[in-house]
Amino acid sequence: MDLNHILISKDKTILDALRKLNVIKDVSRLILFVQDDDNSIIGSLTDGDIRRSLAQDKDVEKHVGDVCFKGFVFEQESKKFLNLKSYRKKDIKILPILDSKNRLIRIIDLEKTKSELPLECMIMAGGRGKRLSPLTDSIPKPMLPLGDKPIIEYNIDRLIAFGIKKIYISVKYLGEQIEDYFGDGSSKGISIEYIWEKEFLGTAGALSLVKEFKSEQVILMNSDLFTNVNFEDMYLDLIKTGADMTVASTEYKVDVPFAVFETEDNRVINFKEKPSYVYHSNAGIYLLNRSLIQKIPKNQFYDITDLMEKLVNEGGKLIHNPIVGYWIDIGSPTDYKQAKEFVKHLS
Repeated sequence: MDLNHILISKDKTILDALRKLNVIKDVSRLILFVQDDDNSIIGSLTDGDIRRSLAQDKDVEKHVGDVCFKGFVFEQESKKFLNLKSYRKKDIKILPILDSKNRLIRIIDLEKTKSELPLECMIMAGGRGKRLSPLTDSIPKPMLPLGDKPIIEYNIDRLIAFGIKKIYISVKYLGEQIEDYFGDGSSKGISIEYIWEKEFLGTAGALSLVKEFKSEQVILMNSDLFTNVNFEDMYLDLIKTGADMTVASTEYKVDVPFAVFETEDNRVINFKEKPSYVYHSNAGIYLLNRSLIQKIPKNQFYDITDLMEKLVNEGGKLIHNPIVGYWIDIGSPTDYKQAKEFVKHLS
């Protein structure tokens, strides 16, 4: 977003401000931030502030520096987790982020942003997608359309909604199409870097090819998922429990069509008639401490389950975090059809 659209000098008039407010787009609340001569923010200005001033003296030539709200709420730029819940309770729609000299760096639109997580992410998008052939004969599976955009774009937009601004995408099969579509990520206000696999490196091997992750924790996820997973819940769970890795999980139900016996030797001591068992299964989304990446062999085939097994065997802490909302792994034509029907009903 071009911040000049929401910035105004303290010496501009109320009339100037009204003209500027009238052309603001793509934000949930019409608001301007008032700058002094050093470009430091001294206040916020909404149409409500202007109405109150006009009701008092009807002077449209008054300077906005005299009208703006100087007790506006803001945050300083930080790489730490920013909890937005307290701002939502105050019904704040736009949260300005300022630097050490109180200059505007960016804004957080709380209607569009669910969280501000200090995380980077790698999306695994290099697979062939053979089970979806012939659809994937000329299009990589992550780029198959789902509603009005590709499958992988739902995941990228979900990450953006949680404040994640640096995304690596591991690519191989027809990866040029993914790179051409998203570019460097600037059109979405983020940074995207592509990790090209010369050979298939499994579900975790590409992590070893990143020169340096900046965040203390890293998200790793499959590109062919359609889900409203809560990344903030995963992150807070990891921090609260002191775990090394958390895996998003989904429930998998098994219905046994017969009676199941509980026995001692060959004696039946109890039984359940046609029981159902619910298991927590791997949902293909992982949040891990950056230090674990050092355990991944460089440029070799390595699955994330190998790292999980190594972590457990070494006495590390691996936890799972259930996905409360929807989750579809688009691995087959049936899954793809289900996702296409499901997306029609999302608002």
